[in-house]
Amino acid sequence: MRAVVSSKMQRVAKAPSNASAVALNLLRTLSKPSSRSLSGPPGFRDYNVAPKAWVPTPLVTETVERIVFLNGPIDDTVSNSVKAQLIYLEAEAPEKPIHLYIDTPGGSVNAGLSIYDTMTYISSPVTTTCIGQAASMGSLLLCGGAPKKRFCLPNSSIMIHQPSGGYYGQASDIAIHAKEILRVREKLNEIYKRHLTKPHSLEEIEKLMERDKFMGAEEALEMGIVDEILTKRVKDENGGEGKP
Repeated sequence: MRAVVSSKMQRVAKAPSNASAVALNLLRTLSKPSSRSLSGPPGFRDYNVAPKAWVPTPLVTETVERIVFLNGPIDDTVSNSVKAQLIYLEAEAPEKPIHLYIDTPGGSVNAGLSIYDTMTYISSPVTTTCIGQAASMGSLLLCGGAPKKRFCLPNSSIMIHQPSGGYYGQASDIAIHAKEILRVREKLNEIYKRHLTKPHSLEEIEKLMERDKFMGAEEALEMGIVDEILTKRVKDENGGEGKP
């Protein structure tokens, strides 16, 4: 597991806010210096988040753009790293937007929902951009970005579906878990309904989510998951990301 944090992010103010201190401590817990070399802009430091298996991890840079990368499957480790970075950046400058780049096949529903809750909890608006694929929980996080700030690149792939899982054991326990997964499905459908810019009823969303539904950029725009398809990355007048 690897995360990249800019050197600026390592300089802690003399009297940081409580939220900033908690987030920074979590980042330090998740990360430790690595001797491995990772190419990146000058001034970057390489961090190795000690995992049991070598898998992709989010990246964060405390620059003008305030960028967080969500790469690879969403699990508890990846989720904790993303949440810590979002909280840290929000504590540093609550009024500035955070740009979340998404390229994930999805993963744990609970881990993904905790990222979503953090996105809506912090004061900073979170701009979401799909730069590869946003499948399963990835599509929900893409859809859950700030209004009119949800983007994808022209060749992005977005996939939605209902949650899946398996359980074995006593019949009464299987019934309990079946009831829980139905509750989670209803909750996910409500979140999609809340953020889709094109009106859909819960019944329509449930039908769309019945099986794996893959969409290109144009289809995702038509459905209301994203607000715009970006073809060029440009700077706005404040030095952050802007529309082409």
